[in-house]
Amino acid sequence: MFKDIPIHTFHIPVMGTGFSVDSPVKVAKYGIQSVISLVDDSLIEQMRQFYCEKYQQSYTPITKYDEDFRARRITAYLDLVNWIVEKEFKAVQNAEFEPNSEITKYFEMLPEDSLFKAAYRHMLSCSDEKLKKSLEKNLRESMKPGDINVNIMTKLDRDNYDAKGNPLPAEFSDALSALRGYAQSKLKSAIVFSAGFNRRLYGYIEQFKDFYADATGEIKKKIILKVSDFRSTIIQGKFLAKKGLWVSEYRIESGLNCGGHLFATDGYLMGPILEEFHSKRHQLVEELHKICNEALKLKEKLYFNQPHQVKITAQGGIGSHHEDEFLRKKYALDSTGWATPFLLCPEATNVDPVTLDKLVRATENDVYVSYISPLGVPFSNLRDSLSDIEKNLKVMRGRPGSACPKGYLVSNKEFTPEPICTASRQYQKLKLDQLNTRNLPETEYKKHFDAVVAKACICHDLGESALIQHNIPTKVPGFTAVCPGPNIAYFSKIVTLKEMVDHIYGRINLLNPTYRPHMFIKELRIYVDYLRNDVLKSLDSLSEQKTKYFTEFKNNLLDGIEYYREIFPQMVEETVEFRTRMLNDLEDCRINILNISQEYAHAFHAPLAAHLPITV
Repeated sequence: MFKDIPIHTFHIPVMGTGFSVDSPVKVAKYGIQSVISLVDDSLIEQMRQFYCEKYQQSYTPITKYDEDFRARRITAYLDLVNWIVEKEFKAVQNAEFEPNSEITKYFEMLPEDSLFKAAYRHMLSCSDEKLKKSLEKNLRESMKPGDINVNIMTKLDRDNYDAKGNPLPAEFSDALSALRGYAQSKLKSAIVFSAGFNRRLYGYIEQFKDFYADATGEIKKKIILKVSDFRSTIIQGKFLAKKGLWVSEYRIESGLNCGGHLFATDGYLMGPILEEFHSKRHQLVEELHKICNEALKLKEKLYFNQPHQVKITAQGGIGSHHEDEFLRKKYALDSTGWATPFLLCPEATNVDPVTLDKLVRATENDVYVSYISPLGVPFSNLRDSLSDIEKNLKVMRGRPGSACPKGYLVSNKEFTPEPICTASRQYQKLKLDQLNTRNLPETEYKKHFDAVVAKACICHDLGESALIQHNIPTKVPGFTAVCPGPNIAYFSKIVTLKEMVDHIYGRINLLNPTYRPHMFIKELRIYVDYLRNDVLKSLDSLSEQKTKYFTEFKNNLLDGIEYYREIFPQMVEETVEFRTRMLNDLEDCRINILNISQEYAHAFHAPLAAHLPITV
């Protein structure tokens, strides 16, 4: 009856390696989708042991000395999570419709405008007992658990070696092993590829039949691409389509107004990006359908006259019901992603008590764009996290750097034939020894020193919170790193799952009294700061290519401001006063951009007069 109706209009994206590692166990029974990171197979194996013991299932360790251990650990854990979710979902499904029961919680959390919710209300109001039982039966049969989705960060694709130091074949790299682990699992869900294009990984997908549609058009394991702009979507979508692989969802994420690693666009803002997807959606689907069918015919596989479903979703900085509703209506989004606020919801994520308290008390100044990631990519960081404190203590003791217990982020060959991590003690000692030979002035020396020791062991520390929360012993203790988006400053209390869902659907308001700019304004401000900092860092090494980049970046921001000027009056759910303030904020950002391009005019070479003042 409700087969094609989504249970919820939001999903919980991946958060670190540990915060959402078992979120499906917590929320899937209520029909809520969430995402597990496949980066850390050591953590995944520890979680498998924990849940085997909790649910009294037999546990046989898969050690790092076992063949194909990474893929096997991932398969075993995902199959266990799938079994637990099925078990827990059936318990919810078979509960009695009575106050505070699990099945009542399932239906009470549904969005108010859901047809499924309407059917539930109809059942509750029914006075005919025989009919009511029939309606209850229909509701139970229509219930679905949330998908157990997984994530691979495509940049993390370390090559691996056997016990004798010989390189293993490419399919044993970190990313390909993780993909194989998911592909061999029993899950019927989706894999989210994030952080860019990995040809080797994408080429490997076609070896697994579950990523292709069956005779009914069903795809057991769907592909989701996390993208930041339309251009990258076309490139990746075509690459996969030429292999006969269909992308079922394009998950658009703000380049800077989000948690975790930050991948800035060239000044393209969230609103204009969503507008482009909305206007070109049909064109995208038709073009990729044609390419995909041609590839399937060449492979002598099933092809389809009609394209499979394609979802367009968005995440990054959403914090209010009005924003969520506007995005879904204005851009016809199929779902929205809510991540950072769920860090304050223990029913959905793993955050240890100390870190949870820091998040509750966090202000706008406590979340900043850092360079602690060994990947060299900007990283949204919480100031004075346990990881930061421990990292700084090591510097004070004269022994900076991590022991690098896991090595998922190794990439640097500056001093060694095999790659090592820039957050490791080994690399930082070698780099600082080199720095000490340069006889630099004190100010210059400190700048280079701070850049070296800034790197943190995030591949280990992002999983620590899950171990603390579940009292899982570990031989190598970590110190929790946490990577919230700026939104955390506007949520200031620990909440239940129902409270967070009620906030998303506008039934209650969890925002604190701090003025919270609209998500589009917040992202714009971050981009303006990003531009200024990027210009400042580049003043000593400007090139024609760089000035062209800065000019394009600036112009894209100004074009985005013009776009927002047109759509802000359409946000009728917001008050007149708030919309007026939004327009004033736009003008402030525009002036700041022009000031940057005037103050550092030699970094730009486009005329300023192209963008006239905004009249508020």
